[in-house]
Amino acid sequence: MLRQKGRQPEVAYTNSLKGRGARLSAIKKVCVVGLGYIGLPTASILANSGFEVIGVDKKDSLINIINDGNVHIEEPGLKTMVYSAVNSGMLKAKTIPEEADVFIIAVQTPVLELANNKGKEVDLGDVKAASMKIVPFLRKGNLVILESTCPPGTTENLVKPVLESSGLSAGTDFFLAYCPERVMPGSTMRELIQNNRVIGGLDMQSAERAESLYRIFIEGEISLTSSRTAEMVKLIENIYRDVNIALANEVSLVCEKAGINAWDAIKLANLHPRVNLHAPGPGVGGHCISVDPWFIISEFEEEAKLIATGRQINDRRPEYVFQLLKHCLAGISDPVVTIMGVAYKSNIDDTRESPAFEVIKLMVEEKILYNIYDPHVKGPTIKAKSLKEAFQNSDCALILTDHDEFKVFNPAEVSELMRIRQVIDTRNCIDRSLWESHGFSYYLLGSGENSFIENE
Repeated sequence: MLRQKGRQPEVAYTNSLKGRGARLSAIKKVCVVGLGYIGLPTASILANSGFEVIGVDKKDSLINIINDGNVHIEEPGLKTMVYSAVNSGMLKAKTIPEEADVFIIAVQTPVLELANNKGKEVDLGDVKAASMKIVPFLRKGNLVILESTCPPGTTENLVKPVLESSGLSAGTDFFLAYCPERVMPGSTMRELIQNNRVIGGLDMQSAERAESLYRIFIEGEISLTSSRTAEMVKLIENIYRDVNIALANEVSLVCEKAGINAWDAIKLANLHPRVNLHAPGPGVGGHCISVDPWFIISEFEEEAKLIATGRQINDRRPEYVFQLLKHCLAGISDPVVTIMGVAYKSNIDDTRESPAFEVIKLMVEEKILYNIYDPHVKGPTIKAKSLKEAFQNSDCALILTDHDEFKVFNPAEVSELMRIRQVIDTRNCIDRSLWESHGFSYYLLGSGENSFIENE
């Protein structure tokens, strides 16, 4: 069953739970477990919408940052929202939950490498742990919403039994729903409000109860369905993009061998009204597109052949980039490489599953020295350097992220610092003629000029 509703000026929905009224007006306090890339923006929006919000995370350092009105994530508009919410007293961060009317679980669901290169499997440990944290505070009439990306059946088969260890029954004593996010880092605050949303309930009452909460701030359409279907919808969305990118990367390989510029060919193909091929690149990163396909592959290995092939193609891209890099460094004694960008996409500080680290891993294995220059990524673990430090005595600049700063970068700033002027553009994001005018040898991934690279 699926029901779709447009934006309404007021929420008039009234439900009953064991014969007792459960109106939206009864929702005053929300507890958000997990204050990462989705949990913190969601908590700040709810707090600025008039709800008392308790944000929960296991990291003490993160709790202190938030309670000071600051943020640990680079996201346009987030710091202002968090500062406003904390300053008004409507948002407090803690390490343990409190009693609330609504509990939202927004924790990570990473994938783990299996032994003997047998693929990956999803780790739902944080989802289970978050559910267990809620149990002591769960009361009749509460609503629990899972937002974390999960395999189909997680809400029913994992979260529900854990919550019912409280002695309360889902669908009878409390509501339970699944509502995945649909946002792009860099646009999270806007898209949390404007994008359409799918809400899957353990039953229709749970779905409608969750809808009444989200309707307060969501301007897009809300579609109601079962929790299992909603879990699948989230995976389909990201699998589609992963397979699309895999096709673009495979087209790039074919074009390279055929002496054709893949970027030009794809651009012209996309002029067709029913073609929308993504751009090729050095690989796929982020906690969604590069991860979600494994939620299906690990459970439906025989059925998910195309999905698995797409993942394999994208996972091999860092090796392909490395082969081009090795060609550029051939014959250079003790080469040094400047890596421009380690974020998985442009203009953010998110490095989760970034293909840059796979390239770095291959460089380390070959004992190739490198320096990182990324104006968005900070922190001691990344060890990003200043512009001068990163380019000093470098033999090649390797662009792995298409930050806006790189698109307008003037190579004159670094040309005199480098030992050998070479640049590899894996994102087709810089002006070739400009860099060549400053004495750089220019290499574009998928240009049709790199047929010497061996396809792995």
